[in-house]
Amino acid sequence: MVARTRFDADPCPVARTVNAIGDWWSLLIVRDAFDGSRRFGEFQRSLGIAKNILAARLRTLEQAGVVRAEPAPDGGSHREYLLTDKGRALFPVIVALRQWGEEECFTPGEDHSRLLDRRTGRPLRPLRIQAADGRPVEPEDTVVEKVRETERAEKKTSAEAGRAR
Repeated sequence: MVARTRFDADPCPVARTVNAIGDWWSLLIVRDAFDGSRRFGEFQRSLGIAKNILAARLRTLEQAGVVRAEPAPDGGSHREYLLTDKGRALFPVIVALRQWGEEECFTPGEDHSRLLDRRTGRPLRPLRIQAADGRPVEPEDTVVEKVRETERAEKKTSAEAGRAR
């Protein structure tokens, strides 16, 4: 088996994200966690994934701080896997993937699932990227800026000063 390339030191946020959730099993585990799965067996039944692969992906997600394992509340010997705040922050990513898939991966009339607002029972509004002033932003409207270590330190210092006030 070929060793997976790691991007731990890469300056690109997308590359770093791939380390934590960059394979399809990990994304599907996160999706299932949002859908209420907690136990190893629940993930395994939902995904049909081999136990060794599931164990490895859960371990990777735990090491990345996306999920945390806790003893079962009923006192049983099994553990439950819960999304951390970092994991819950992936919700817009999962919704974006779902909405893209609904639009691009199904033929008209083909059966598929959709995400609904629990309160209204209606589908969510499509995600749209917006600038700070609220205007829509397309790919050609953006540019990638490299953030230097000194700039990060300055931002951290000014953020800490703001909290101290």
